[in-house]
Amino acid sequence: MTTNWRGYRVAAWVGQALLTIAVIAAVSQGNWQNALALALFLVASFAFVVMDDRLPTLFDFLFVLAALLNAGGWVWGLFYQPGPYDEIVHAFTTFAVTLALSFLAYSSMLTIFRNHRLLYLLTITSFGIAIGALWEIAEWTAGIVLSTEVIESIDDTIIDLIMDSLGAAIAALTSLWTLQEWTRPSAAVGNQASIAYDRSD
Repeated sequence: MTTNWRGYRVAAWVGQALLTIAVIAAVSQGNWQNALALALFLVASFAFVVMDDRLPTLFDFLFVLAALLNAGGWVWGLFYQPGPYDEIVHAFTTFAVTLALSFLAYSSMLTIFRNHRLLYLLTITSFGIAIGALWEIAEWTAGIVLSTEVIESIDDTIIDLIMDSLGAAIAALTSLWTLQEWTRPSAAVGNQASIAYDRSD
C-alpha cells in the first residue's frame, strides 16, 4: 500500500458524500454561516480529489477527512464541548492542508529537494505555519465582520498556533516520505515527479 493507493481515492469520494450531507444538515438547521463554510470545504476537497495525477490519493483522503472533522465541529457543536477537539482539529487541518498545498506549490522542485532533505523539512514546516497564521487572521477578521466571538482569548490563539505548528511539522515529515517515494527511479510512471526525475537523468 503506497501513498497513491486507489482505496484512498474511494474513501475520499465517500467522505465527499458525507460532507454533502453535513452541508444539507447545516442548511436544515438554518445555520447559514456553517453551511457556507462547509460548502467551501466541499468545493476545495472536490478540487483536490479530481486532481487525479497531481496529488497522492492519500493527500486527497486526508484533506476530505479534515473537512469532515470541521463539519463535526461546526454542525454538531463539537468545537464548544469540553475536551481537546478544537485543538486536535486545528493540528489535523493544518497537517492536511499543508500536505496538499505544499505538494502542489513545490511539485516542479521535488527532484531538487530530494537531495536537500533538511531544507525541504524547513520549507514545508514554514509553509504550514504561515497557513496557520493566515487562518488565525481570518478568524479574527470574521469575528469583527460578523460581530461574533470567534477567538476567545490570546491564550486560545497561541494554543491554536502551537497546534498549527505541530501539524505543519508532521506534514513536513509525511511529505518527505512521499517525496522519496515519488522521486525514486522505480516509482510509478503515472507520478509526475517520477517522470521529471527520469527526464533529468
